[in-house]
Amino acid sequence: MVGITYNQIESGVYAVILEELHGKRRIPIVIGYPEAQAIECHLQQVKTPRPLTHDLIKSLFETFGLRLTCVDIRKLPTGVFAADLVMEGPSGELHKIDARSSDALAIAVRTGSPIYTTSDVLEESGFLPKSSKEAEETSNEPQTPEEILQAAIDRNKKKVETFSGLEEMMASADNNEELDLEIMDFLTNFSDKEIEEQISKFASEEKYEVAARLKNLLNRRRNK
Repeated sequence: MVGITYNQIESGVYAVILEELHGKRRIPIVIGYPEAQAIECHLQQVKTPRPLTHDLIKSLFETFGLRLTCVDIRKLPTGVFAADLVMEGPSGELHKIDARSSDALAIAVRTGSPIYTTSDVLEESGFLPKSSKEAEETSNEPQTPEEILQAAIDRNKKKVETFSGLEEMMASADNNEELDLEIMDFLTNFSDKEIEEQISKFASEEKYEVAARLKNLLNRRRNK
């Protein structure tokens, strides 16, 4: 992990910059402010009065004999990153747990666990830092942290066409205003009643965060 960069144009948008171990390519993963704060607190060794959420998760791992063997970063069809936590249980059994990439990274830095991805993801989303010879030969590619972060945001701008796709984006992407505006644009295809029915459906499936965010955006539309 190289560090965290901040988008000065869009408030509250950050990115974790990951660099391959035996190479120069880097991947920017867009995260929200809470996760950026959690990662930065650990990197800067800031002591908090009470455990942060990811510190609590680490304590639970240790208490119940669980070990995070690695984090696998993958890319969803929507263009956003997700992650799998590969866990080893007390008896050596392995479990793979789906997670947001931002949460997975915040936990990985606390447990010292390796972070992996595929060559396909590196090919599609990787950038070379400006100091590398390869970067000089491809000067049209984004090079500064701000350019890399903006490019990552642009790649995440996928058209949402169904509520299932909407759910996937909400569950996998970090909470930022740009995504909300895209969702608001998507909601123009539906009446208030149809949206309320979908909110009820999400709630009945215990997808409370998705239902709450959708309800908030519906209220914003009504109050315009």
